[in-house]
Amino acid sequence: MSNYHTPALLKECIEFLNIKKGCWYIDATLGGGGHTKEILLRGGKVVGVDADIEAINFVCEHLKKYVGEGRLHLVNRNFSKIESIAREICPKKPLGILFDLGTSSYQLKDDSRGFSFNSKENLDMRMDKNLAVTAKDLINGLPKRELALLFAKYGEETYANKIAQVIVTARKFKEIRTGEDLAEVVASIKGRKRVGETHPATKVFQALRIAVNDELEILRETLPRAFRVLAPKGRMLVISFHSLEDRIVKEFGKNAGDLRVITKKPITPSALEVSQNIKARGAKLRVFEKV
Repeated sequence: MSNYHTPALLKECIEFLNIKKGCWYIDATLGGGGHTKEILLRGGKVVGVDADIEAINFVCEHLKKYVGEGRLHLVNRNFSKIESIAREICPKKPLGILFDLGTSSYQLKDDSRGFSFNSKENLDMRMDKNLAVTAKDLINGLPKRELALLFAKYGEETYANKIAQVIVTARKFKEIRTGEDLAEVVASIKGRKRVGETHPATKVFQALRIAVNDELEILRETLPRAFRVLAPKGRMLVISFHSLEDRIVKEFGKNAGDLRVITKKPITPSALEVSQNIKARGAKLRVFEKV
């Protein structure tokens, strides 16, 4: 199933979850089903949640055996609905909940989704296609000040003001329609990508994706909800991919009651894993246990 997405820190996640046969687990970010498949192979039962219907359809096809057995339930909803999802499906409280945040390899490769720097299709970036506003709407509609604030707040982009100015100037002559168009505009300020370097437009694309999907606010609201539905001694695992997400996860661990922090420092991928899956490079795993 790695042709859809190779999950980061898979071995570590499965070890921390300590799967018990016949118990329920929630994979709140199903993606390509990599984590879910490993839980199922160890005898667990899984509720797989994803706002992206394409992820649901992919896993339904590739893990249909487990769906047929009743050990895998697939839910096409945002993970913010985790409390109602758990009540509807799990006869007992789940023993583990996993969040693997960020964008899947499949979404990046699918030109029509507009997540990629090289996309020749509309700048979309919606995880859930029912959302009203796309990245193209924001790039072509927001005034300079709001664009700069968005890039600085959600992308921690040093050149936020300059990039916002060049976007406003460029769109007077031609709509910024595709990922490729936007990457070109950013490159005019930050220069082009060199071999081995992070793409210069990474922070701008991150900021747009976060804004379109309201990712940070939803994460902040969902973590305590998820923790409430966990069984006693159950564990919640969160993999984040940038500092804004990790900060929210870390603060949750500090401020929530009735939990034990299992990972005093976040777990990061080994050099070997990064060499085999470059997208795992920024992953940080934090684990909490319900007291």
